[in-house]
Amino acid sequence: MIRILIAEDQGLLSSVLATILNLEDDLEVVGTAKDGAEATLMLRQLKPDILLTDIEMPHKTGLELAEELKESSIKVMILTTFARNGYFEKAVDAKVSAYLLKDTPSEELIEHIHSTMNGKVYYESSLITGYMNNQRNPLTPKEQEILTLIAMGATSMDISTRLYLTDGTIRNYISEIISKLGAKNRVEAAAKAKEKGWV
Repeated sequence: MIRILIAEDQGLLSSVLATILNLEDDLEVVGTAKDGAEATLMLRQLKPDILLTDIEMPHKTGLELAEELKESSIKVMILTTFARNGYFEKAVDAKVSAYLLKDTPSEELIEHIHSTMNGKVYYESSLITGYMNNQRNPLTPKEQEILTLIAMGATSMDISTRLYLTDGTIRNYISEIISKLGAKNRVEAAAKAKEKGWV
């Protein structure tokens, strides 16, 4: 029996997935978590074979869960609406077993669950193309941190205070970020990075 934990913040979708998977003789949904924090607790308690998770969830993302489980025996399958290169890049780094989009037919999802248990890896082909075409994140971790703060509405002064760097240093970072992303200003840079899933 393959034991599956579903982490999905859309309750209806979570219920439908659980119902479909439980119809299979060799699949058992042992729990459904409504956010990343609940998933963390349930992973410890239930020790499933597979975590089937969305990416964008409250408290902790599916990618953060995948990173935490990277060295564990629990296999992670991403099921999301987001075909973003940045998300895919993080998923590959976290060694997820599958990256599927939510329009995947249920019979294919079930096949991928069985393949995952047999040690196979599957990534949505359209995402591999973007990845191979070097549409990778050009930002350093510090630049990502600064851009995340910009996206939250922080000023250069706010950021310099928070990161213990001078205002001039922050301005240099922002200038470099804008240049790397080919943006007109910091707001457009933040929007571009968010669209790609880099922040």
